[in-house]
Amino acid sequence: MSEDHMSPADPSPETDGGETNTYDNAVASVRAGASPGQEAEKLYDMLTDEERLGLLDGDEDFWPGQMSMMTEGYNVRPIPHGTIERLGIPGYRFSDGPRGAVIGHSTAFPISMARGATFDPELEERIGEAIGAEVKAQGGNFFAGVCINLLRHPAWGRAQETYSDDPYVLGEMGAALVRGVRKYVMACAKHYALNSMENARFQVDVQCDERTLHEVYLPHFKRVVEEGVDAIMSSYNSVNGEWAGQNPELLTKILRGDWGFTGVTVSDFGFGLRDAAKSLEAGLDIEEPFRQQRAEHLPDDLKAGRASWQWVRRAGLRCLATQLRFDAEHHEPAPGMDVVACEEHRELAREAAARAMVLLKNDVPSESDSTPVLPLDTNTIGKVALIGRLANMANTGDHGSSNVRAPHVVTPYDGLADILGKNNVITAFEDDPDAAATAARDADAAVVVVGYTYKDEGEFVDASSLSGLSFMYPPAPEGMDVEKLTAAGGDSLAYGGDRASLRLRPVDVEIIKATAAANPKTIVVIVAAGAVITEEWRESAPAVLLSWYSGMEGGAALADVLFGKAEPAGRLPFAVPVTEDDLPFFDRNATEITYDRFHGQRLLDRLGHAPAFPFGFGLSYTSFVLNNISANRNGLHHATLDMDVTNTGEHDGRHVVQVFGVAADGKHLEDRIKAGERHLVGFRSVFVPAGETTHVSVDVSLEPISEWDADSRHFIAPAAVTLIAASYADADDSLNVTL
Repeated sequence: MSEDHMSPADPSPETDGGETNTYDNAVASVRAGASPGQEAEKLYDMLTDEERLGLLDGDEDFWPGQMSMMTEGYNVRPIPHGTIERLGIPGYRFSDGPRGAVIGHSTAFPISMARGATFDPELEERIGEAIGAEVKAQGGNFFAGVCINLLRHPAWGRAQETYSDDPYVLGEMGAALVRGVRKYVMACAKHYALNSMENARFQVDVQCDERTLHEVYLPHFKRVVEEGVDAIMSSYNSVNGEWAGQNPELLTKILRGDWGFTGVTVSDFGFGLRDAAKSLEAGLDIEEPFRQQRAEHLPDDLKAGRASWQWVRRAGLRCLATQLRFDAEHHEPAPGMDVVACEEHRELAREAAARAMVLLKNDVPSESDSTPVLPLDTNTIGKVALIGRLANMANTGDHGSSNVRAPHVVTPYDGLADILGKNNVITAFEDDPDAAATAARDADAAVVVVGYTYKDEGEFVDASSLSGLSFMYPPAPEGMDVEKLTAAGGDSLAYGGDRASLRLRPVDVEIIKATAAANPKTIVVIVAAGAVITEEWRESAPAVLLSWYSGMEGGAALADVLFGKAEPAGRLPFAVPVTEDDLPFFDRNATEITYDRFHGQRLLDRLGHAPAFPFGFGLSYTSFVLNNISANRNGLHHATLDMDVTNTGEHDGRHVVQVFGVAADGKHLEDRIKAGERHLVGFRSVFVPAGETTHVSVDVSLEPISEWDADSRHFIAPAAVTLIAASYADADDSLNVTL
């Protein structure tokens, strides 16, 4: 035993003085004002060495756990970590996300990228509260679905799990989800850090210089730490030469040293670390989800001096203190099971799906008709042709770790049939342009649903993705052929990954053109997680609507939007380029890659190339005017911008005011100043009735236009700043004010 093993090696189970519910007593003490750290020390000192090591990984042995997931399904019930029944320590009962609670049969909300398109943290907090309630009702206490990875390239397979390609949106929406979830259960943010390649996630080393790391790829993680997130999950990939799950720069120097994080750190599942001792030394507290590398190697590492009992104690105390801190703040009884996929949550999913949809185009159908195609009018639209392979598919997104098993899914066909009646919906679901044209000719309007499924984008599930990783498995039970089992499972479940193309299938393009030629009132509905290049067909269709993977009530929400019962209030949380040439380099099989600061709208601005649709773009069923702008600086890094928003149309509507900032000085900002580089620094979604004016105040953060100073390890704000309020990036209606 090493010299730094500072507490009793094998305390008796009676160390607690014979009292039951020792953990509950500690919670009560914290609630009464005691320090969570001190109470954690008392609990830790009551543990045996075996129990102390048991805090640092999952409670289930690896192979039984793996077999259970293969037979039952992934995360159908909470996955326990660090439970010590003897002292009543509940541990961490894991549920994945982010489009709902993966455990059970929960409410499937629209994907995170769709929710990012609402630009509405208040709505996201409500969704987080619903998810937290459903996790707690089903026995969980830990939601690992606050995914805030930056979308550097739209081909990333797991784009649907995050909110945007903009750090500020990621931070504010992630913080909102944290606030909502934490009303019931602990919240965990992931994947820390620079995780935005799916096929190469187990092999790629991402190189990133210090300024770019802090100014572009980490601010959103810092923001959720400020909001009080309970846990941070590390990513699979390597960062600057070290795997994220055992990277001391990320896990200790930045996360705890710079940001003051006091919660718990956890690994990504199964392959989140490569060396048990190094991960513990670097600051990783829990290996998820089973007893795997740490259970196999740490005992010998401790005996040989490769690991320290001080490291074990440090991690164990954080595991205990985080639980105590949360439970001391939250002592309401768990909701009943009737909250799971309840009517209120389904209505919230429907509201969010409609609010997220982005109207990209809405022209008049012909020279003789001056009314835009949308919204459709039930007084003049009797029959609608519904076309495309996705038009009657339960298509809520990825089938990997984020898959929510909703009790039902409303498809586009279900939604339209509910409004019009089944006899008034003419269908052509096959990949046949002629059949699409025939259906369209017999209808008053045509809706073509195109895009992707979990087979085209999502978590990469394939035996080849696990090649060379079997050394991380503990010894298999006698008679088990691990390679054969893994290969068979991979072959039968191969799907997802990074997108091979940012365009629609050629047959979808043919169907769109054939439909539009047959019916002037053609609406193209795109189902996708990220940017879709539309240049080959967009001119053919008068109306284009990005509906995302819209959750279990998505079909109902689509019908609401098409017929004007709800407004498409979404705005693009990324820019859509005209060509793939305007995107950063991307190799989905890379072993190493360098991330610079330019992607998305800022890369387009730097290149001087106009996008097909700029960041923040989205049409409405009404129109808005911005005026009377003013701003005040509230300290070095904060400001408030005030303005009036007038709805000049005939429909009530929701507008998203977006505030961009441009720095005017700074010793390391010369290149950015010369390029006129602008960053989103604030936004506000506001409802304005038709013909009325609403005053809007927008909280502004100046950190996105501040410079990271390596010496002080802080952001230095520019002395002079120009704020630009607009409806989207580079919009003609922009208003400027200088501070």
